[in-house]
Amino acid sequence: MSRFASATARAALLVTVLLLAPDLARAACADVDPSHSRWTELLGRFVARGQVDYAGLARDGRPALEAYLAGLSGACAADHERWTPAERIAFWINAYNAFTVKLILDHYPVASIRKIGWLPGAAFRRKFIPMQWLKGATLSLDGIEHDTLRSEFREPRIHFALVCAARSCPPLRGEAYRGADLERQLEEQGRAFLRDPARNRVDVQRRTLYLSSIFSWFRGDFESAAGSLQAFVAAYLEQADRGVSGYAVEFLDYDWALNDRATGAP
Repeated sequence: MSRFASATARAALLVTVLLLAPDLARAACADVDPSHSRWTELLGRFVARGQVDYAGLARDGRPALEAYLAGLSGACAADHERWTPAERIAFWINAYNAFTVKLILDHYPVASIRKIGWLPGAAFRRKFIPMQWLKGATLSLDGIEHDTLRSEFREPRIHFALVCAARSCPPLRGEAYRGADLERQLEEQGRAFLRDPARNRVDVQRRTLYLSSIFSWFRGDFESAAGSLQAFVAAYLEQADRGVSGYAVEFLDYDWALNDRATGAP
């Protein structure tokens, strides 16, 4: 074969590869179930009252969890763009929660997520979540929360749904988040979280709101949505407790002990 013919053949092959690249990439992607039914099944089996049966999940549910996570990691950017905003938010909340469970299982038994890694908060900065087809990178839990959910969607109610495996976190919901049901699910999570005296409480006599540290860490998110913490919180309190506009705010200590069913509810 002449040099010209060889160069022509190489050029033709390159053109063919470039033309086929989108189809090849799409073939490598996974179709994400919008109902996230696999995750719902796992939550139903291994979560009760927000507490996770990590030992049982490690023993009997690990393959199903890994299959679900592989499906999330196979999501494509092109598909993600076609989803509704609610479907995208639901996807990322489920990814955060499910990959957090995986991280705990990878180190179980462990007393707290804060015991993973040498430095405080190292677990949240660890890049272990493969999202090459969707983000072109391996992500961390912080990357999902701050660089995607908080920066792209401006939805403060995500803080009622993201569960970092600690007792003071909002309880892990017993079903997956779904785009079609997201509004109802986030509202239910907000009410459950704000009306749980172990996590938040209203002291009428002292005219003080004792709030989860989550409201301190992400205060700007809530104030941007409602003007003040008091205004945001009031919408989720019992009707008799909603007149809190002039109340002082104090933040409660955060219990980082593992939300492990074996050690009991908080």
